[in-house]
Amino acid sequence: MAIINTEIKQKTIAKEVSLTGVGLHTGKNVTLTFKPSTANSGYAFKRVDLEGQPVIAADANYVTNTQRGTCLEKNGVTIQTSEHVLAALVGLDVDNVLIELNEAEPPIMDGSSKFFVEAIEKAGIVELDAFREEFVVTDIISYADEETGSEILLMPSKEYQITTMVDFGTKVLGTQNATLNKVSDFKKDISDSRTFSFLHEIEMLLEHGLIKGGDLNNAIVYVDKELSPETMEKLRLAFKKDNIAVKPNGILDNLTLHHPNEAARHKLLDVLGDLALIRTRIRGKIIANKPGHYVNTQFAKKMSKIIKNERRNYVPNIDLNQEPLMDVNQIMAMLPHRQPFLLIDKVFELSENHVIAMKNVTMNESFFAGHFPGAPVMPGVLIVEAMAQTGGVLVLNTVPDPENYLTFFMKMDNVKFKRKVSPGDTLIFKCSLITPIRRGICHMQGYAYANGKLCAEAELMAQISKVK
Repeated sequence: MAIINTEIKQKTIAKEVSLTGVGLHTGKNVTLTFKPSTANSGYAFKRVDLEGQPVIAADANYVTNTQRGTCLEKNGVTIQTSEHVLAALVGLDVDNVLIELNEAEPPIMDGSSKFFVEAIEKAGIVELDAFREEFVVTDIISYADEETGSEILLMPSKEYQITTMVDFGTKVLGTQNATLNKVSDFKKDISDSRTFSFLHEIEMLLEHGLIKGGDLNNAIVYVDKELSPETMEKLRLAFKKDNIAVKPNGILDNLTLHHPNEAARHKLLDVLGDLALIRTRIRGKIIANKPGHYVNTQFAKKMSKIIKNERRNYVPNIDLNQEPLMDVNQIMAMLPHRQPFLLIDKVFELSENHVIAMKNVTMNESFFAGHFPGAPVMPGVLIVEAMAQTGGVLVLNTVPDPENYLTFFMKMDNVKFKRKVSPGDTLIFKCSLITPIRRGICHMQGYAYANGKLCAEAELMAQISKVK
């Protein structure tokens, strides 16, 4: 498994757009506004009705309740039923958006993602100056809930795909499957699939006052038991209808199914929205058997942990015995540094947005004479300098005459040293662009690895300048 920087640019929306409706569970009128956001910010909800207008990132680690939709909570501030909104954003391939709400719950609309999709398309989608990251799946990852029999599997695939299989043990619904082979098919195949419930659940929710914003236009109700006149009257009053009846296909009237397997398609919509909480794009195939918000979000939490560890410990898989892309003489033809200050020996990979280099650390290094002579340790600042020289190869590769340029540091952020580097270690450096190179300015994320472990990381900014 690996986290890679793709050649795909991140996206946001071109302008803000709003829609209004009623929260399914709160019954309160709510306005939701999608706003453009910056690269690498992801999805976040902002409660504009509360003091300080707190922001909650759409992150699996903030999930607190999954009984009736996915609820996020941070510092006592909640967002209910986040999944339909997030599914629309993922389904339209948008990476970064701020979602403003003046209530705790987004509007239910028709119980699908259709209206959110229309709003996002109305706003327009634009590219940002940053590349998208993807978590590439190479092994099977799974999560199972023994109590419910729900299970999610993630396996290798060339692109993000989802299959859902649902079986509620009722004749009226039976067993259904749905598949999304390409995210680009979401709008056409999945986005209009509405939420559904069984009659016995509706009765319980009504008794406890938990479905204030529901009507027969935003939830498919499957009738899984005999309807008594008393129940019919309760439903008629709750949904403000003159008459209520059961259709031959076993659902309450006033709704026509958009798809024969609309329930399985809506479950797929929920999976897509809940797994947005991982906060990293996935390149792999999800198979979800009897999915629900609990198992979806538990799997999202597991994945976010795996990705966090992978990000920290991923060592580029380089064969150090292979012929390098650039040896030390070719590096010196590009970089102005010389011994004892040339701190990289070979370059193994070089693309438009990343570079991988290495250095053999020996006891002959000049700095060991004065840096802890009794217990030699490579100075951390020199590890960062070596990382920067690696990045220098990346930025100087963009000009036809690199020998006529110098590279200067502009900024260092989030510098962390994890492990010491000693004589005999082989250092592997990887630098990836955070934003495309503009006017000779290179903004990159650098990592240094030794003995199969991350030993340093830093966010670096450098600029090339022509020698006068």
